[in-house]
Amino acid sequence: MLQATEILNASILVVDDQEANVMLLEQMLRNAGYSRISSTMDPQAVRGLHQEHRYDLILLDLQMPEMDGFEVMEGLRDIEAGSYLPVLVITAQPGHKLRALQAGAKDFVSKPFDLVEVKTRIHNMLEVRLLYQKLNEYSKSLELMVDERTAELRASEARFQRFTELSSDWYWEQDAQGKLIRFSGPVAEMLGIGSAEEPQRWNADERAMLDAKIAAREPFLDFIYSRSNPDGSMQYLQVSGEPMFDNGSRFIGYRGIGLDVSERLRLRPA
Repeated sequence: MLQATEILNASILVVDDQEANVMLLEQMLRNAGYSRISSTMDPQAVRGLHQEHRYDLILLDLQMPEMDGFEVMEGLRDIEAGSYLPVLVITAQPGHKLRALQAGAKDFVSKPFDLVEVKTRIHNMLEVRLLYQKLNEYSKSLELMVDERTAELRASEARFQRFTELSSDWYWEQDAQGKLIRFSGPVAEMLGIGSAEEPQRWNADERAMLDAKIAAREPFLDFIYSRSNPDGSMQYLQVSGEPMFDNGSRFIGYRGIGLDVSERLRLRPA
């Protein structure tokens, strides 16, 4: 919600080639409590003034020599492209009202002025204008916050992955079908991917236990399994993994880390 002071502190530009009209509108606005009032009798100056000050409301007379209000609005649309054109037109020609609205004006008042109507329309239009600005600022703030949080999450994910890489021989992620989608280290070599000889080298019982955990989508911690090397020695691998799920709780794969612990186990006392 808007406070009354926010509306009364809005910036307003009065544009009319008649000095008497400018003085009347300025006095009316001051009497109503508005404090930031500017005016010009030169329609060609409006675009530059608005580009510099970005008024919350422009009271614009349509009938002016050299450059009428429609031409002024054409220039303002370049500044407020895709945004809210804060123009309240002033006209003595009933036929110009629809054309003014089609040109981008948000409302109109008729000459001769009904001061109560003018004040009401100004207040209502400023309320809409300022609420529009607040919504736009909130949207930008929300977008910035989302970008910042996304950057933080990506940085955190990168730190996590770097930590797992430093603390293990390999890191891997696989999709729901078991295909590797992200990894570091000699994953293919350690897991025997792509080698026809590997299935015969694994300890079948240990691999069956690991495969059963993966099939059941269970996490596993420091699971050790072994395989025989061509030279007759044994190689021991220690793996930890966890299933991954999306926001809809759908299984999307596994991720985990692995270590070659052969030397540690060989040195372990019998």
